[in-house]
Amino acid sequence: MLLDSFLLILGLTLLLGGGNFLVTGASALARNLGVPPLVIGLTVVAFGTSAPELSINLLGALQGNSGISFGNIIGSNIANIGLILGLTALIRPLTIESVVISREIPMMILVSAITLIAASDMFLRSAQDMFDRSDGLVFLMLFGVFMYYTIGDLMKKRRDSLVEEAEDFAGGKGLRGTVLNIGMFVGGLAGLLGGGKISVDAAVAIAEALAVPQVIIGLTIVAFGTSLPELVTSLVATFQGKADIAVGNVVGSNIFNLLLVNGLCASITPITVPAGGGFADLAMMILLSLFLLPMSITDQKKIVRWEGAVLLGLYLGYNIWRVVG
Repeated sequence: MLLDSFLLILGLTLLLGGGNFLVTGASALARNLGVPPLVIGLTVVAFGTSAPELSINLLGALQGNSGISFGNIIGSNIANIGLILGLTALIRPLTIESVVISREIPMMILVSAITLIAASDMFLRSAQDMFDRSDGLVFLMLFGVFMYYTIGDLMKKRRDSLVEEAEDFAGGKGLRGTVLNIGMFVGGLAGLLGGGKISVDAAVAIAEALAVPQVIIGLTIVAFGTSLPELVTSLVATFQGKADIAVGNVVGSNIFNLLLVNGLCASITPITVPAGGGFADLAMMILLSLFLLPMSITDQKKIVRWEGAVLLGLYLGYNIWRVVG
């Protein structure tokens, strides 16, 4: 048990470090090849933040451990709203941009509802509840539509910040050697694959040792681990007085998880909805998403401290109930 716990921590560390190395190496390599920083920001940097979730979920699904994949995807979304926004709002009220309220939060709610419908195969066609390949392809097409509108908005409003972010990952104006960048990219990819493999195997072993469903481990420990980059980013932004960034990052991450990560995993191999509490997890994800809309509209478009306490309390209470149950 202790060894498996250590391996899980090691695997998650490799995942997070590998994702950072992959993005850093790929960004700098693209700069060496003459790719404009804006393009790097819109592709490598933006998609790189989902690399740990994508790696662990793909490997989990391919190894037949779909409970880990399901728990991690849905658990990450629950953690993003309940833990990350709840904790950051407790530190400082979160100001929310109008475009997040008018477009991105409704989009997240819609995507969450579509995810619930796609999972309801027993009700809709008397088949096993799962995200099959047709569901995955639908998610990926919806992701393409979302990115089409999002990129247009980013080009208008966040052009400079995307360029700065790409420059930071690429090492600024002074570019590293191509060989070093290739080494960082390959090393990051190896860290993602190795970390994903170690994490999945350790999570399965812990679930078996504790005699709990895999989805519980994916929903709690693994989801918390893969949400750490978003948590750190949001806390740093809040302490720097940039709390408005936190909500947009969380909403965007949730949409990425459901459409890109879930879509790719389901397209490769179907992800079964766990019989023991899978729909409760989906319902909790939708409930938190719905709570976010009225919280965003009231109090001068801010999520205030007491609302953050409610989100954090719901997150902790639900996870305790799932683990104890």
